[in-house]
Amino acid sequence: MSNPAVSVILPVLNGERFLSQALESIFQQKYDPLEVIVVDGQSTDRSAAIAQSFEGVRLIPQRGDGVAAARNTGIEASSASLIAFHASDDIWTPDKLRVQVGYMQEHPEVDYSVAHMINFLEPGYPAPPGFKMEQLDIPIVSRTLETLVVRRSAFDVVGLFTTELALAQDVDWFLHAKDCGLTMAILPEVLLLRRIHDRNDTFTKDMNSDLLKALHNSVRRQRDTPSSSS
Repeated sequence: MSNPAVSVILPVLNGERFLSQALESIFQQKYDPLEVIVVDGQSTDRSAAIAQSFEGVRLIPQRGDGVAAARNTGIEASSASLIAFHASDDIWTPDKLRVQVGYMQEHPEVDYSVAHMINFLEPGYPAPPGFKMEQLDIPIVSRTLETLVVRRSAFDVVGLFTTELALAQDVDWFLHAKDCGLTMAILPEVLLLRRIHDRNDTFTKDMNSDLLKALHNSVRRQRDTPSSSS
């Protein structure tokens, strides 16, 4: 059985500091074929040049503002039946796609899969405010886009990422997928190394408002969906 192609979408905005390592972890995957799309949000540093230095990268400009718009730009430009997302400051383990795609081939009922990750602190940088130090260097379940492998058909059901939320678009999408009845699998393997540093949006910006909006959206969807018994 031949491997299905995977489109890997990596948004970047002034991410030159760690972008090379992120891209290297994509091209070191024990899996092919890959379509690698870097979506540039008008970076003013060397991000675009770094992306173009990797043979096999397709660099495209972002349409709209924010990381959700960047991911949506990448989805619309992609062509594979499976889609994965990377961040410009994280690192995939070399077997990430092989493990997840293999599982999803064996389980065609699964619409999307996530995995475990390990947080590591970038040397020389303090942990950002709000980060729980007990979550360093241990495997934890990662319901994040950086461990997600999803069938393209899932976006036909759930839709693209909302651009109305600045920070919690991933939470909103996962809740929406659950509300739509899509099937998720959580794999036990550690497939992502998430870098903790001084510019992590997750910890340096207040997400509470967006998280509440995402939860409100989920409650509204459930309220507006007729029950099967009615």
